[in-house]
Amino acid sequence: MGVALIVPAVVCAVLSFLALTVWVPGQQDRYEHYQAAGPCPARATAQERAAKDCLSTWYFTVTKVTIKHAGKASHYTARLEDPDDASWHSTVDFGDPGPLLDTLHRDDTVTATVWRRDIVVLSKDGVRQNTSDAPRDELQFGTSLGVLAALLAAQLLVFGAARLVRPAAYAPFVWDPYGKWLAWTDLCAGLSVGLASVWLGIPWWTVFVTVPAAVTGVMALLVRYERSRRQLASGIAPRKTPRPA
Repeated sequence: MGVALIVPAVVCAVLSFLALTVWVPGQQDRYEHYQAAGPCPARATAQERAAKDCLSTWYFTVTKVTIKHAGKASHYTARLEDPDDASWHSTVDFGDPGPLLDTLHRDDTVTATVWRRDIVVLSKDGVRQNTSDAPRDELQFGTSLGVLAALLAAQLLVFGAARLVRPAAYAPFVWDPYGKWLAWTDLCAGLSVGLASVWLGIPWWTVFVTVPAAVTGVMALLVRYERSRRQLASGIAPRKTPRPA
């Protein structure tokens, strides 16, 4: 049983390493390159645009707008067509219906900003909206997933090692209640802190502190509750911290 816990611990550790050393830095580099990109030279070829990593401007016709509000399954898209080449068309995804998408209609002409062959911005009459392909400075959630994977790896490793070292007496490293509580606390804290950090605009590097702190705080409360419950069940009154006179 110990080996069965250590194997997924190694998998979680590898996923954490990849998230924190490859995925998050890659997203940060992409955002910085996008912020530094300038307009492409006039009459630049497709090869020149790719080489210069610049922003090109195109004009497309809207053929269809889709706005479906369905909670997590919401869809906000615009289907575009090149007026000079009817064979070219593309569907652009958005994270929100506004401020531009919900004002568009069929046959509207929109200005598209293209970067690295992705449409990153649509605009019309001075109203702009980023598409889902636009790089964003939102590294908090990816960082929280990396930290979450690291915490799960640590938990699985400790619980697995305890079973290997002391097969007959590995308490308190058991699933019920502490292992279950810790696993759920890791998941809930990692996801909620990551999302909250994105919404509040908290710097991404603070996630390295806030996620472990949240897990520690919640687990301390749960352990205290469990001890009090056991004391009451055994007829022993829980200890009270004396107050200074």
